[in-house]
Amino acid sequence: MASPANISPDSRGLKAELETLTTEAFRPELAEIDQLPTLDIARLMNGEDATVSAAVAAQLPRIAAAIDALAERMGRGGRLVYAGAGTAGRLGVLDASECPPTFNTDPSQVVGLIAGGPEAVVNSIEGAEDSKELARDALEALALTAADTVVGVSASGRTPYAVGAVEYARARGALTVGLSCNADSPLAAAADHGIEVVVGPELLTGSTRLKAGTAQKMVLNMLSTITMIRLGKTYGNLMVDVRASNEKLRARSHRIVALATGAPDEEIERALAATDGEVKNAILTILGEVDGPTAARLLEENEGRLRVALG
Repeated sequence: MASPANISPDSRGLKAELETLTTEAFRPELAEIDQLPTLDIARLMNGEDATVSAAVAAQLPRIAAAIDALAERMGRGGRLVYAGAGTAGRLGVLDASECPPTFNTDPSQVVGLIAGGPEAVVNSIEGAEDSKELARDALEALALTAADTVVGVSASGRTPYAVGAVEYARARGALTVGLSCNADSPLAAAADHGIEVVVGPELLTGSTRLKAGTAQKMVLNMLSTITMIRLGKTYGNLMVDVRASNEKLRARSHRIVALATGAPDEEIERALAATDGEVKNAILTILGEVDGPTAARLLEENEGRLRVALG
């Protein structure tokens, strides 16, 4: 092991920087947590997690502003791209991967980039998070445009991969969002919309997959879900663009049509059959009293917005 005298100036600088971050702070009152009964540790963790929602609530105006700007871009055909390393990158990949089955989006519309590439989702790729160049290369491969939105995600707010993604995207005219869990972060400063959810020191020092990860998951849920609501991907609180790719989702599709229309089962089955299982179209055939092709045309003319098509 290298002695302190042999640590490089860059490493010493990083060590000093990390010591200033709230997410890296040491909590002496938890120094003997490993001596506690399991139930007590579980209660401590649960209590910590209960504070995350309030930290997110403090950033709601910033989150809402970012969503409005994001939805406007996506309404013009832009894409949503998450970029992060480690836990932050995995959370972005997770949120992106859940959009096609939930909102019937094309896989290219919401994209998750993680430092180190797809392998890094399940295996740690050492050093990848330190490269701004890797972020630039990944965004170049996507042929990023000014219509797109890039969300850099980093608990520390200083991860070079996330900061580099936002800097490159902003230089290309894309909308940028910086999501971090420390105040006055370089990531937020580099973005058009900075969102800093300060959850405080972790139960395990520096383990930002805990409260910071939970906070990031909550914000990413908001970014994607509320954007899809703004784009007409829902009808009320019903997932009318759900893709019925398995038996559970086919049953859910039937139930959604039932909740939206109040129609009997036989009518719902006929409507789904006439619209190739498209929930939104089936609802329109029932409530609008039109046939399948007419429902498809009305939705196309109204940018897929069911409520507008019904009006």
